[in-house]
Amino acid sequence: MTPKAFNAFCAGLPHATHVVQWGGSDVWKIGGKVFAIASGEDGLKVSFKVTPIAFEILGYADGCRPAPYLASRGMKWIQAFDIADSELKDHVRGSYDLIAAALPKKTKRELGLLT
Repeated sequence: MTPKAFNAFCAGLPHATHVVQWGGSDVWKIGGKVFAIASGEDGLKVSFKVTPIAFEILGYADGCRPAPYLASRGMKWIQAFDIADSELKDHVRGSYDLIAAALPKKTKRELGLLT
């Protein structure tokens, strides 16, 4: 996936916001909380939050590794650097859902996520 295609995918997620920070990385957030970080200096690398079980599985999967910095601090984040576009989209959408579910009720209400 190209950085442009990745950013277009994330931009299509409801209430997603984008900033460029940390040395030029594309950082995607919902409710002010990060759900994906992408850099493309030497091929697209995308970090995303996962469940503890997915962290154990993806940490050893081809094309993935525990996300540098984040995983070393005990967070369950994976960095993908060589996986199919459809799989990457599924993982990023899962990260988005995990982050959105953990937002405070006030933020969810402001975003219209509470039914």
